[in-house]
Amino acid sequence: MRDVIDLKTLPSHLLEWLLDLPPAETRDIVVERDLRVPMPDGTVLLADRHAPRDAKKRPLILVRSPYGRTGPLGVMLGRPFAERGFSVLIQSCRGTFGSGGVLDPFRTEKDDGIATLAWLKEQPWFSGEIATFGPSYLGFVQWAIARDAGSMLKAMSPQITLSNFRDFKYPGETFSLDAMLRWTQLVHIQEKPLHEQMLTRFASRRSFERAFVHLPLSEADRMVLGHRVGFFQDWLEHNAPGDPWWTPVNHTDTVAEVTAPALFIGGFYDIFLPWQLQDYAALVAAGQKPYLTIGPWSHTSRPLFKESIRESLAWFRAHMLGDRSRLREAPVRIYVMGADEWREYPTWPPPGVRTERYHLQPNRGLAPKPPAASSPDHYRYDPADPTPSVGGALLNDESGPQDNRALEARRDVLTYTTPPLDRNVEVIGPVSAELFVQSSLPHTDFFVRLCDVDPSGRSVNLCDGIQRLVPGRPAPRPDGTLAITIELWPTAHRFRRGHRIRVQVSSGAHPRFARNPGSGEPLATATRLLPADQTVHHDPERPSAIVLSVLG
Repeated sequence: MRDVIDLKTLPSHLLEWLLDLPPAETRDIVVERDLRVPMPDGTVLLADRHAPRDAKKRPLILVRSPYGRTGPLGVMLGRPFAERGFSVLIQSCRGTFGSGGVLDPFRTEKDDGIATLAWLKEQPWFSGEIATFGPSYLGFVQWAIARDAGSMLKAMSPQITLSNFRDFKYPGETFSLDAMLRWTQLVHIQEKPLHEQMLTRFASRRSFERAFVHLPLSEADRMVLGHRVGFFQDWLEHNAPGDPWWTPVNHTDTVAEVTAPALFIGGFYDIFLPWQLQDYAALVAAGQKPYLTIGPWSHTSRPLFKESIRESLAWFRAHMLGDRSRLREAPVRIYVMGADEWREYPTWPPPGVRTERYHLQPNRGLAPKPPAASSPDHYRYDPADPTPSVGGALLNDESGPQDNRALEARRDVLTYTTPPLDRNVEVIGPVSAELFVQSSLPHTDFFVRLCDVDPSGRSVNLCDGIQRLVPGRPAPRPDGTLAITIELWPTAHRFRRGHRIRVQVSSGAHPRFARNPGSGEPLATATRLLPADQTVHHDPERPSAIVLSVLG
């Protein structure tokens, strides 16, 4: 006889099936709404507690979010854990969804988080033990309190996130224009009814297009939202390296002091991956044993959320309930693209990885051998017609692997390509580029991308990176060239036999990164656009190369 599912618990069963979760211990969950959590400055933040109906004290999973705590989001963040041994507190960050104060992104999360921990200690239902959970902003707030939480923090699961948000806003000292402007719109419309949000997003497509090409950048928020946004203006103004304005959002120095077991989950096309792996490495160097999962995902990939819930549940049960039955043995699990398979390793990068340089060659070749004597290659970068961004680590629907052939046909993009490979080549780990370049302007950018070219000629992006140059950084060599190193996103990919390895060199990926106007004017107020004549050298004295982590 088939089991009959109570209609009241149907959402629970559906969630269990969709997320491939172990059977629930109970489906009788109570949600306490709008708990008032006072902050030291008198502001009150609201929170909802999800817990089994029984009165037992259970370990608590703390989720702090600027994106709401009710509706589908509350169900997906609360019920999977509350049905399987935990209570869950989902708190709305300052200035969002009924919580008092004004949203000042990232800057108040440490103080508000610590005040929330103090409030928890006074609650009769609190067991004294917490774990923290969540992706992106919900992961950053974990790092904001992780060190100061002390022994009450028993486990954490920061996904697709990082400990210092300045790093992402200014990758290579450029500016993440596309992601930052889209996120600014997101938090300004997210509390409207769903149909209004959808209409706003649809209607604003052209506004974004106009804002991306408009100067000065200080007017971009007004062009999309109709008014200036204080924190967006702050990001444009405080872009100088070392600006103390960013100190409250930089928790990198505390990562190595965190002793709670940490589970990292990321994606090879995620916007935060390089810095997430730096946080992982800091814990490993400190003698901790974090776990790491990296899939073939971008920031908004749905499979990433499913994996995060499943793995975090196993992680929390192992470290808070003593149930290791669903915890894998190997600490590192990655998806190798091209091979299309998951693998487990003891470390990241995996054992056996070696560094190989593929040098840029004459006639746009690419090979492990050093280049022969040859003339350099040239192109002109015109910020009035900026090299566009195609795929990669974006915060929109065009992220991830894309066909790059149209991009590579542009005159402002150089490509260097190997002959068809006679064997598989697996690149798993860090990727960087060492270039010897010159520019007609002291203010300019260089962008490098690694691609896989299949036998049909389709070129698909794997990872990339960018670096902004300013006078004196780096200092010119005696021959006038600049030796620059560009850190690309890490990757895990098999170049199949018969495929080719390709490197792109250009000077931008707009609007993912704000174009360099070439004038040296401030980021917020620049209006003059100057074209740059770029030179890339590849000869024995200036052996430009892509540096790959090759396994096997």
